[in-house]
Amino acid sequence: MSNAEDKSGPQRYDPLEFIRNCIRDGAVFWTYHVNMRLRMRSLNRLEIVQAVDTFEIIERYPDDKYMPSYLIYFELGKQPHHAVIATDSGGPNIRIVTVYKPDAGKWSSDFKRRLST
Repeated sequence: MSNAEDKSGPQRYDPLEFIRNCIRDGAVFWTYHVNMRLRMRSLNRLEIVQAVDTFEIIERYPDDKYMPSYLIYFELGKQPHHAVIATDSGGPNIRIVTVYKPDAGKWSSDFKRRLST
């Protein structure tokens, strides 16, 4: 086995780690839509960036319109929030599409699973 080979096998793409790294590296595009929503909801970009360690992927949209996207659960001051984040692994960068506080009537008590309708 050469020094370049890793006994653990090939590296797997971890979208959550990719998202976190892009945020930490500042490789983030904030869409027009999310900027409007942040103003409407009295949120700011710094709060979201600082919450990066609480991010969890709760839904995956691998065939989204332009690039793979993910619904992210995170907390701001112990309050649950969701973000839709599109990933451009070829970029590499992410696009934050929207951020919102989930509706308790549509989500499980931990805000990580949609309720059946």
